[in-house]
Parts: sequence; C-alpha cells; structure tokens
Amino acid sequence: MEYRISAPKPNTRMVEIELHLENVNDDTLNLHQPAWRPGRYEMGNFARNIQKMGAFTESGHPLPIQKISRDHWKVECGDTTRVIIRYNYYAAQPDAGACWVDSSLLYINPVHCCIYADDRLHLPCKLILDIPDSWEIATGLLRKSGKTLQASDFHQLVDSPVFAGADLKHQKYSVGDADFHIWFAGDCLPDWDKIIPPFKAFTEVQMKMMNGFPVRDYHFMILVLPFRFYHGVEHSNSTVLALGPGSGIMNDDLFNDLMGVASHELFHTWNVKAIRPADMLPYRYQEENYSRLGWVYEGFTTYYGDLILARSGFFSSKTYFEELNQRLQKHYDNYGRLNLSVADSSFDTWIDGYVPGIPNRKTSIYDEGSLIACILDLFIRKNSSGKNSLDDVMRSLYTDFALQNRGYRESDVRVLTEQLSGADASFIFEDLINGTKEYLPVLQELLHEFGCYISK
Repeated sequence: MEYRISAPKPNTRMVEIELHLENVNDDTLNLHQPAWRPGRYEMGNFARNIQKMGAFTESGHPLPIQKISRDHWKVECGDTTRVIIRYNYYAAQPDAGACWVDSSLLYINPVHCCIYADDRLHLPCKLILDIPDSWEIATGLLRKSGKTLQASDFHQLVDSPVFAGADLKHQKYSVGDADFHIWFAGDCLPDWDKIIPPFKAFTEVQMKMMNGFPVRDYHFMILVLPFRFYHGVEHSNSTVLALGPGSGIMNDDLFNDLMGVASHELFHTWNVKAIRPADMLPYRYQEENYSRLGWVYEGFTTYYGDLILARSGFFSSKTYFEELNQRLQKHYDNYGRLNLSVADSSFDTWIDGYVPGIPNRKTSIYDEGSLIACILDLFIRKNSSGKNSLDDVMRSLYTDFALQNRGYRESDVRVLTEQLSGADASFIFEDLINGTKEYLPVLQELLHEFGCYISK
C-alpha cells in the first residue's frame, strides 16, 4: 500500500491523501479505517474527520464506492488491477495522539487517517510526503529517499507518527547501540545542556534494568503548544509528547512534566509495545481488544516512570515521595475504588473510555495500577529478603514473552510474583486487583518493613 499525503491549503486544516493499490485481483475491494489507536485503549471515531472519498482507476475513471458502516467502504473494481482512493482528512487536533496541519507543520498519526485494504495488513507500506524541500522530517519510520518513508507493514506504519516542518529543533544522544533523537515542533527555545543529561540518565537506568532495548533508534517527538497542556502517547520506536506553554517549557514545573512524561513513554517501549497482553497480540483494529491488564501496561509504567527518575538522580527522595503521595491522594479521592476493581476498570476503558463516567463508578488504571505495582514490588522484596523485585517480573515478561512473540496473561504475572517472592500472593490478586478491598492496610504493612509509613 502506498500513501501520498499533501496539504495544499493548510489553513483549512485539511490533509489530502491518496492510497495507491496494485495487483488488485478481486472484483470487490474492502477498505477500513482503524476504529481505535494503540496507546489509547478505547474506541475512537476517526472516520468522522473524512470529508469526501472517491475511488478511481489509474487513468482517473471513477469506480463505484459505497460506505458499509462507520469506517468500512466497499469498492467495485471490475477488471481494473490498480485502484486509487482519494480522500481528505480534517487534521485539527493538536495533541499527542491525533493529527494537525498548519502553514509550518504537518503532523500525522497514520492510525487516524490511513485507511487500509483488508488483505494487505502484512504487506510493506510506503508514505510519500508532498512538502517543501526545506522542511525536515521526524519519524521512527525508515527514510528511503527524500520525502519517502517505508514501513515493513501496516502495523508499523500506524505505529509511527510523523512531524514534517520548517523549524524542527533536533538533538540526539546514544546509549549502548541505540540512538535517541529529541525533536521539538513549535515555538520554544530548548536548552539542550539542561535537557540531554537527564534524558540520557533515565534512558541508561531503564536499559540497564531491562538488559537491552527492543529497537535500534528512538524518537522523542515533542509538540510544543502555546497553552497549558500535558499529554503523551507511546509507539514502538517513538513517542509524541504534547506540552505547553512553550514559553515555560524550560521552567522547573513544566520541565519536570517533560521529564515525567518522557520517562513514562520510554518505558512503554518495553511495557505494552513489546510486552503485550495476549488479548492484544496481534492488534485487531476494527473491534475492541478487551483486556483486564491495564493496571500492568499503564499502572506499572506509571510506577516505573517516576521510580526511574529517582534512580537516575533527577528526582530527589522528597520529590519522589511527593509523586507517590499524589497517587495515594487520587486513590482516596476516588470513591469508584469501592465499586469497580482496577482489573474491571481496565476492561471498561473500551466501554466508556478514560473519563470517570458516572459518579464513583470506576478506578484509574494509572493511579491504582501504580499503587498495585508498588505493593507487588514491596511484597517481592520483603518475602525474598531483598533478592528479587518487580524489576525481575518485568525482565521475565520481556525475555520470556515479548522476545518470544508471546502475549502474557494475568496468571503469568501472578506466577512470576509468587516464584520471585516465594510467597502466596492470592490476597493481592483476588482482593486488591480483582476485588475492591482497601489498599491502605497492605500498603501500611509493606511500607513499614522499609522504614516508611502513611499518615492521613
């Protein structure tokens, strides 16, 4: 599949897209647009951003095209073997997970705007950008030549956002065999001497903990906005971070936000991009990929995002405990914890998204998940006399599951926890993760073992 993308009238926020398909052998061609995006485990409605769509032969002759459902089209191809689909997409959502275009930046998340043919997900994809020669390109995709990008298949394409712009700011650093690129798009003045050392430090800690890195190059793509904003989305070898305002991005509070979301999203390179629940392997783009494991893929990542900043020296002990206190406060402020377990809440992100929903209905896979990670970490450390920790669980999930292209299940996390601790963890998995029992007594007891306590 070959995609050609242009934005001849950027102030309209419209992106024009052509999908070129060769070797079409069937009379009927089924096209889909993804119904959700990896990194946001809820159903989306990206098709609402398409203004018009047409199907044509190579010579420009129109082909019959009919919309079958919200994001499903059927093309009657006749005897033609080359089909061109032309459509435009409204790119007006400046956050870390969507698309945006203006006179100086083309920002594309292909999962939002690239439709696909049913039987071609496994085939190579090409992305050709119609942009000025002076513009730079930031992406985790392979740069074939000039403005042409290559993906090994559709899965890689839709997991690879693209910045193309007139004034991208760029620096890089290396850790081991991997190169790490930092890109800023937007109005800001990055202080590279302040940025690079802590980025490199938390990268080194993560790679040392996990005994390697899943990819050879990685791109931090930072969309700088003129208003207060904080958002991040993970991808296999990149992340988009949306932060603002640009005028304050090097100031302490916003810089701490930058470090926090960058550490969090980098850890996702292992946890959920490589280490993936069996329910999501492979991704099924047209339906819910229900999973009860959001407390692992988001909660553990939240826990380690902060902990690794402490291990790398960016967070002081005081700052780290302030972050932990915020998680505790959010937990106790949310009475949904009394009604829906964190495992059930993980499942229900597919039903009503990441918003709280009706009052006191569900918990947060981030906040409660990070507290579960803390409980499991302390439980393993206590019962193994400090020989093992949650780090070992993560390493085992990486080596024994991700590197073997196997998805994990809750039972695998429990088995690893009990093997590494040498203790029965049923009360954690049954009462706290799959139940709504109170966290505080368990946290109090475990923290006390390590010289800490919770005061209310």
